[in-house]
Amino acid sequence: MKIQILNTEGNKVSEKETKIFSEPIREDIIRKVVEAEKIKHPNSPKYRAGMDISASGNLSKRRHVWKSDRGKGLARLPRKIFSRRGTQFNWEAAIVPSARGGRRAHPPSGNVNLNKINKKELKKALFSSLSYVCSVDELKKKYDSLSNLKVDVKLPLVVENKIVELKNKEFLVMLKKILGESYGVAVQKKTIRAGKGKLRGRKNKKNAGLLLIIGNSEKIKLKGVDFLKVNELTVSDLASNGARLCMFSEKAVEDLEKIKQGKKGEKKKWWNY
Repeated sequence: MKIQILNTEGNKVSEKETKIFSEPIREDIIRKVVEAEKIKHPNSPKYRAGMDISASGNLSKRRHVWKSDRGKGLARLPRKIFSRRGTQFNWEAAIVPSARGGRRAHPPSGNVNLNKINKKELKKALFSSLSYVCSVDELKKKYDSLSNLKVDVKLPLVVENKIVELKNKEFLVMLKKILGESYGVAVQKKTIRAGKGKLRGRKNKKNAGLLLIIGNSEKIKLKGVDFLKVNELTVSDLASNGARLCMFSEKAVEDLEKIKQGKKGEKKKWWNY
């Protein structure tokens, strides 16, 4: 597949032949990997919660004897004793799940079953998601504001390496030249949330905006868009809940080609492409 490389003015300067955007789109594998990458927090009650009470063994199970609950119209539950007067006891059920302050019946165990994904399948999902984000039709499905617009942008968006030298204002001007009418979905905007979420510590909400993918050796500092190095990239970053608007630096394309060919990168994470 031939991709065009743009300069910082948004004009085409060269073309490059690459296979990283030619993988068949497999939405089933993408969804599977996105689900596996979700962070699940293990939860369980405290050890022996609701059971550290001296209630078990307090009562006798025989009739007409000391501390017996038989013949008094009481449920046969373990009871903690508050006070007594002769053979009359002031007591209350405890420990069992039906009692106030008792243990939970079937609490979560605290184990998280992580979905293991094979390395080849994970690699296939990554390059399938790269092809996925190059589809204008899939992009329109994710962004409602693009559904009625004519998107003239040729995907994927690959820009020369000078992009990392741009300041924030210059980068946004370049983005406007390249994207035109689609610029609205590329920049993150903060809005006030509707409803009671405002009272619960989540007053503002923010859209995802454009994702800029740079090479492993490159550095950049921007506001208004997200940026990631190639070795930090996951399938969820590209294709969680639809195809995300992405831009690549020339160096990022070279690093992705190394992964495609099976060459080792500079840094690796657990998925080890």
